[in-house]
Amino acid sequence: MNTTINTTDIDTLGTILANIATLEARAEEIKKTLKEQASLSGEKHFDGEIFRATYSESNRSSVDWKAIAAKLAIPADLIAAHTKTTAVYTVKVSTL
Repeated sequence: MNTTINTTDIDTLGTILANIATLEARAEEIKKTLKEQASLSGEKHFDGEIFRATYSESNRSSVDWKAIAAKLAIPADLIAAHTKTTAVYTVKVSTL
């Protein structure tokens, strides 16, 4: 498939990504305010005119497999034999 990308497409992508970043930052600010309010008041539900925000807390654990492998002196070739590699791609956009 041979698709041509023009400069307008690049600028549109940059604008969309910038808008998303701005919106995500604003969403995080509101979430932080809700968390603070929930911590102070014990309230867990916050109603707008259209949406309801619900606050909850939980604990999350993760295993540090690299530390375990080092502690047990697991050889690098054994780790490599059990390591899955997948291809990923990234498109980064910056201003000129």
